[in-house]
Amino acid sequence: MARTEPRTAPTELKSPVTLEDVDLFCPGAQEHWYEAYPILHAQAPVLRLPGEGAEPGTDGFILTKYQDILTVVRDPERFPPGLTTPPKPNPDGSMPQMNAMMASIQSLRPNEDLWRAHKSELTDPWVGTGATRHRDMISGAATRLIDGWIADGAVEFVGKFARPLPQVVMANVLGFPHEDIPRMEMWGAAQVMAFVYGKGHRNQLTLEQMGEQMRLLAGFGEYVAAWVVEKRRAPKDDMISWLTQVTYGGLDRQLTDTEINGIVYAMMIGGLETTQYAIAEQAQLFCEDPDLYRAIRADRGKLRNFIEESLRLRSPTQGLSTRTTTRDEEFQGVKVPAGSLLHMRWAAGNRDPEEWVCPHDLQLDRKGVTRHLTFSQGSRSCPGSGISRLEQLTAWNLLMDRIETIEYAPGNSFAHQPGIMLGLAELKLNFTAAP
Repeated sequence: MARTEPRTAPTELKSPVTLEDVDLFCPGAQEHWYEAYPILHAQAPVLRLPGEGAEPGTDGFILTKYQDILTVVRDPERFPPGLTTPPKPNPDGSMPQMNAMMASIQSLRPNEDLWRAHKSELTDPWVGTGATRHRDMISGAATRLIDGWIADGAVEFVGKFARPLPQVVMANVLGFPHEDIPRMEMWGAAQVMAFVYGKGHRNQLTLEQMGEQMRLLAGFGEYVAAWVVEKRRAPKDDMISWLTQVTYGGLDRQLTDTEINGIVYAMMIGGLETTQYAIAEQAQLFCEDPDLYRAIRADRGKLRNFIEESLRLRSPTQGLSTRTTTRDEEFQGVKVPAGSLLHMRWAAGNRDPEEWVCPHDLQLDRKGVTRHLTFSQGSRSCPGSGISRLEQLTAWNLLMDRIETIEYAPGNSFAHQPGIMLGLAELKLNFTAAP
């Protein structure tokens, strides 16, 4: 059975032993998350964060139980997401700055009916249920990447495969030229800056960091705007071209340039890092259990369940604080007042011992293997889950075709990036190419 706890880098922060040791958001905490979750499940399945609510005088609460999180994510009216709430004026009367995605949410999907319409009409055809249209493109992209290092017997797997694959795929889906991928990577990093460098469960950036983020994303907005104009003039077979032509049934009209810009923003923020991190974690699971790799390589019918179990065991995005309570609630006997901010800890829910038999084990025959929380659940689940799953499945089928054995190379630090995502900076592997 594979070792299911991520390897961690040496840090000054000690592994938590008691509840007092647990802090999911302090520097270095990502190296000990999976040691903290059993403590929270046993002693504080609902953990209050005094003064950490969205408004002054309110609190935040960390939810770690699967059923509690499921209740919240499946009821966006009772537990509304912050992004759908119209922004409030600043104390000086000015309106806070909104990025393109936030602005498009306000106009295209401000309520539950339009949220469903947006997903079914605008994103599902390209990255959701319709993602299979990209199967050959993904296969070609992955093959070209593998060709670049298969003769070497060693590879820095993140930089040479796990990171560039979703970058190439997203560029192709949106219709961006490959020579612009380095800029896409820069803009993608700016989009997730708060999730990497932000403080606390609200991922708060400093004023200087926010200024730098807005500067970078202004450049991205200008870049997308120019391509929207070009694709309106000369549409091609890509998502942006299609968005310039489609009539959105939810509002019975075509989309504005600003709305298309916001959709592209959402595709970028969800389509790069999380798939990268998932593929890198899967490689580690295979290194830690060579028998598992051999078994799945010999029987590819097991690969789909492996991918789902890996997503459950090592969730790329560990948690988010995106929902608030509209009335007084109670979770696990803990009273949660109206107006509280909820941090849904997907990764802890995915290992809830009351929900999963042997929650820390990778089981290829597990029942209901797709019901994990990694992509959330309900109508507001990740719109790009279809293309992410397809990328992972295609990638490992091709890798297994061409790699007979895989193992860690010397020199790995196993250091994870800061923030709320389980992401390795690099992963050095040795392998034996298939004859």
